[in-house]
Amino acid sequence: MTQKADPNTKPRTLIVGGGFTGLAAAYELARAGLPVTVLEADPDVGGLAGSFDVDGVSLERFYHHWFTNDRHVMDLIEELGQQDRILLRPTRTGMYYANNFYRLSTPKDLLTFKPLGFIDRVRLGYLALKARRVKDWMALEDITARQWLIDMAGENVYRVVWEPLMAGKFGPFADKISAVWMWNKLKLRGGSRGKGAAEMLAYYRGGFASLAQSLADEIVKHGGEILTNHPVNELHITDNRVTGLRAAGKDFEADRVLLTTPLPIAADLIQPHADAAYVDSLRRIEYLANVCLVLELDRSLSETYWLNVNDPSFPYVAVIEHTNFEPPETYHGKRIVYLSKYLPADAELYRMSDEQVFEFSLPHIQRMFPDFDRSWVQGHHVWRARYSQPIVGKHYSKLIPAERMPVDGMYLATMAQIYPEDRGTNYAIREGRAVGKRLVESVS
Repeated sequence: MTQKADPNTKPRTLIVGGGFTGLAAAYELARAGLPVTVLEADPDVGGLAGSFDVDGVSLERFYHHWFTNDRHVMDLIEELGQQDRILLRPTRTGMYYANNFYRLSTPKDLLTFKPLGFIDRVRLGYLALKARRVKDWMALEDITARQWLIDMAGENVYRVVWEPLMAGKFGPFADKISAVWMWNKLKLRGGSRGKGAAEMLAYYRGGFASLAQSLADEIVKHGGEILTNHPVNELHITDNRVTGLRAAGKDFEADRVLLTTPLPIAADLIQPHADAAYVDSLRRIEYLANVCLVLELDRSLSETYWLNVNDPSFPYVAVIEHTNFEPPETYHGKRIVYLSKYLPADAELYRMSDEQVFEFSLPHIQRMFPDFDRSWVQGHHVWRARYSQPIVGKHYSKLIPAERMPVDGMYLATMAQIYPEDRGTNYAIREGRAVGKRLVESVS
């Protein structure tokens, strides 16, 4: 068993998880001159924003972008002196509905959206403006997204636009999702508009993994430590106080431990040391998994970046053609397409092999894009995330665990605690920096 560090020395903090929350917290601690070590199970930092190699170029395993109003990530990039790597571009959004493609990038597109009558088109367009006018989001905690959307825009708008998307995103949980979750989505997207009200999105030259590595380099520069391929096996706790942990077969001493893992993993780690009621509280929030099929193509599927799929017979909720956002020249001329599906971890698609996922998907892609042929595919990759989307139900605020855990020196900061905002790199950075600053202040 490890021993507690000398109380006369600066307290050492171990951070479990090298995603943006853990890195942002470590950044604050390292800059303050406090010893900190980040332990990441994967070979690279970045978490859900981690990447893989496409002909020598880094590409996210799961699609990523920022909105122009994501200030926390923008501010961090400026602090790192990397603002010249922020890329702002207009994007083309669309919808696949009743075997047809519809462009939905601007208010003008909305006014010509044929699946809805004129009055319903106006109602749909006015929805984002209504969402931005909501001041007391707590008042939405008692109603579902379904009821709120119907109240705001009517049954027909909900049936055509929102019901298929909610079902595609949340599956069996669709009717349980809180209005708060939908309100925040509408507010965020509505605030990321450029000239002509076209949606503007941001990307990072070199990919999100490059930003994660820049942040890791800055932590090391200030005396911190980053250890990848270090899954944490157990916590060391004596007399209800953390003294360290064991990772990758080695013991690490610590005065404080910050867990940034999904709540079920945090529950597994703390279970031998906490009462059953607390462990159960960490398991109350359910998660959906995600399967993401990434295609490398020799030509484009369409001109749309983000295609929402309002067709329940199609197995994915969205088709994201990344190279309609970041140019194909970045990837030596290849077109990169993501097909994303949130689903329970026991779903058949999640349990398929990579090759089975690819073969299963081909006829669906060919049905949507009749000209598509498998000969276009130059490479394919399948990525899975077991804990990808917390289920944000009614009164979610009452389910969120506190930052301080019931063991002295133990802290918790995860994407499930980001509320009323939804998970995302911007808010992971915000929460990570906030807990990091509190840990620094607790020493002074």
